[in-house]
Amino acid sequence: MTKELEDLRNEIDKIDAKIVELLNKRANIAKEIGNIKKQQNIQVRNLQREKEVISNVLKENEKYGVFPKEALEIIYKEIISAISSLEGSVKIAYFGPKATFTHQAAISHFGLSSDYIACDSISTVFELVESGNAHYGVVPIENTIEGIVNHTIDLLMDTELFIVGEIIIPINLFLLSLETDIAKISKVYSHKHALAQSRKFLEKHLPFAEILEAKSTANACEIAQKEPGTAAIASEVAAYVYGLNILAKNIQDQKNNFTRFLIIGKTLTKPTGKDKTSIIMGVKNQTGALYKALEIFYRHNINLTKIESRPSKKKAWDDIFYVDMEGHIEDKNVKEALEELDKNSHMIKFLGSYPR
Repeated sequence: MTKELEDLRNEIDKIDAKIVELLNKRANIAKEIGNIKKQQNIQVRNLQREKEVISNVLKENEKYGVFPKEALEIIYKEIISAISSLEGSVKIAYFGPKATFTHQAAISHFGLSSDYIACDSISTVFELVESGNAHYGVVPIENTIEGIVNHTIDLLMDTELFIVGEIIIPINLFLLSLETDIAKISKVYSHKHALAQSRKFLEKHLPFAEILEAKSTANACEIAQKEPGTAAIASEVAAYVYGLNILAKNIQDQKNNFTRFLIIGKTLTKPTGKDKTSIIMGVKNQTGALYKALEIFYRHNINLTKIESRPSKKKAWDDIFYVDMEGHIEDKNVKEALEELDKNSHMIKFLGSYPR
């Protein structure tokens, strides 16, 4: 080893020691904050503050421009997760078994140090948060290919919980197995949606394999763990959770496939300056009613990012609309628009304002 290389490595060791020292200093301050939160009965995780911290760090990083932005964001989410766990246990309920995309989305936002509760239904996620047995819930709301998740909208309609955040992740599918050679695969298991989204890959690379439906991608991985010559189609995180080899990456037919998840909680978030507001509205069953409702948003200069209709469960042939818009409920134009809409529509349910 040259002296120059040794000197540089010694310098890195000193920097690492300093990083560890500062992390522990940060942890001690967080413990003090945790004690104050307990005294004042304040929730451990503050999603708005966490977003602010990450935004500040990324802005600071721009001064130097060497460290990758995406990696820094992941690192800080894990730092926040680990240090928050020192303040108290944070329980996150999510829909589906472990290693599903909802689980992956939850981890990407809350970090590995949170306590995760797998739920067998979306309604169970809502129930756990409503009862206080979970601090937050993570549920799917829409996919770029399959569209809106109507059951989530139905539950939002009836709950007193709020949307407090959103997570958008790419749906990248992987072929996983105990085998190390794709030529040895004779059976492929997965959820019906994952199988449908990987049809072209399967036809090209595994034309003679038996394609079998599983209850979930996680269930497919459990089968692949036990049966030789069997593969599962699942997320990348499933490979690590179930100890499977990755035989092929990104095998989905549609490369531009994303799913949006909602974070639900009991407390409204404060404005950040870059927010989104979600509502459910029902317009009167008369000519021009929807036009008049939408015209209110136009007059108040509000950009609608999504409007999705579905049949009302209250009255036959009536429709309700799920609406996402830019802005926060505390913004003057949003507040006034929703007040006007409340007077002129059949029904309006405010679901939450949250960072976008």
